[in-house]
Amino acid sequence: IFDLPFCCSLRFDGLKEGDVVRHDGKRSDGYLEHIFKHAAKELFGVDVKEITYKALKNKDFQEVTLEKDGETVLRFAAAYGFRNIQNMVLKLKKGKFSYHFVEVLACPGGCLNGKGQAQSEDGKPDRALLAQMEEVYTAIPARLPESNLHVQRMYQDWLEGMDSKKAQDTLHTSYSAVNQSTSSLDIKW
Repeated sequence: IFDLPFCCSLRFDGLKEGDVVRHDGKRSDGYLEHIFKHAAKELFGVDVKEITYKALKNKDFQEVTLEKDGETVLRFAAAYGFRNIQNMVLKLKKGKFSYHFVEVLACPGGCLNGKGQAQSEDGKPDRALLAQMEEVYTAIPARLPESNLHVQRMYQDWLEGMDSKKAQDTLHTSYSAVNQSTSSLDIKW
C-alpha cells in the first residue's frame, strides 16, 4: 500500500496520480485499523466495518477492542508521543499490558503532526493546515493492500512470493531478552 509518508521514501517510476492510494483509516498514521479488521476477520470470522476508538488517558493513547460472545478477543492500542510510549513501556515491564497489538508513533497526534510538517511562523503546529492535510489524505482512495497490484507485484518480483524465505526474512522479526547494561547512559523508564 502506498501511504503518503511511505511513498515519499520510495521511488515509483511510472506511477500516475490515480495509482496513489492509502490504507483504510481516517488518518495517515499506521495500519492499526487495517490490521484490526484483518485480524477480526481471519481469527474470529467477524467483518468489522467501522472502528471505534476509546481514548484512555489522553487523545493520543487510545484502544480498540473486539468483543465476541461477551468476551474481549482483540485489544489493540495506539500510543502516540513519547509520554505515552514511556507509560506503555513501564506497564510492559510490570506485566500490566494486555494488548495484542500496539501502534507506536513518536509524534503526538500522529504522522501529520510531526516535526517535518508545516508549522506556523512561531514554530507551533498549524491546526488549520493540519486539518486541511487530513482532509486531502482522506480524499485519496483507500484500497486493501492485498488487492493492490503494486503490492502484489512487489511480492511476486522482489519478495519471490508471499510465503518465501525472502518475504519471511524481510517482513518478519523476532524478539529476545537483552541483558541489562550497566552504562550510565541507559535511560531508566
